Amino acid sequence: MGAFSFMGYTITIDKEKCIGCGLCVSDCPAFHIKVEDKKAVVQQNMCIGCGHCFAICPNNAVSIEDYDLSQVEDVVPFTNFDSEEFLKAIKSRRTMRQFKDKAIEKEVVDKIIEAGRYSPTGANAQDVAFTILGSKQKDAEKICVSLFRFGVGAAQKFAKELSGMNIDDNFFFKKAPLVILVSSKSHINGGLACGYMEMMAATLGVGTLYSGFFETCFNLSLKLRRLIKLPKGHKLAACMVFGYPKVKYARTAPRFKAQVREL
Repeated sequence: MGAFSFMGYTITIDKEKCIGCGLCVSDCPAFHIKVEDKKAVVQQNMCIGCGHCFAICPNNAVSIEDYDLSQVEDVVPFTNFDSEEFLKAIKSRRTMRQFKDKAIEKEVVDKIIEAGRYSPTGANAQDVAFTILGSKQKDAEKICVSLFRFGVGAAQKFAKELSGMNIDDNFFFKKAPLVILVSSKSHINGGLACGYMEMMAATLGVGTLYSGFFETCFNLSLKLRRLIKLPKGHKLAACMVFGYPKVKYARTAPRFKAQVREL
């Protein structure tokens, strides 16, 4: 066995299993592995714990002690899915604002979060957190409603387009049973997780609303940030509202053509 620990990650290569193919060397983004005497060797470098070496090894000679390897599964290629059907499903998604009075089962919530957990993060930071509002959902919405009623009330004097806005007690979460705040040190990492979560939710029959108004209130209200303390160093990426849809849509909605530039 050969092992090396750096930045908290312990990579071990079983010399008996290793065939020196070099796949792990060429696929390591941190240049952390080399082949010596026809065996892969972990060298002192910037291992980021991404798991590429583990995933690509044909003989399962690599292990990473820091992870629970019982979670590992066989690869399911995206090519298993019909691309046309997948694209149609993407085009069919709608932001949901009408939800059934039905709780979301724990196993469904777990799958949605699991999809977010496996989203890519820069340098394998894995810095995305998921805060379920739970018992604080009503209090959080109450703070937002109070703040927004005041702000919109003042703005209506200057913006006619706001005159028809009705801010009821359920304006932010639409009576949905589940609200998850996705946060990260990197806004991109958090945003990627949200996309994965929304697609997983859709496969489970759960609709999603991104509550942008809540994000505005969160950034403005110290009271709200004190009620919901995000992990240290984290910024709110999105407020995701989940629930079983109360309505069904008959067709996809039109969109403008893609703005594509080739330089």
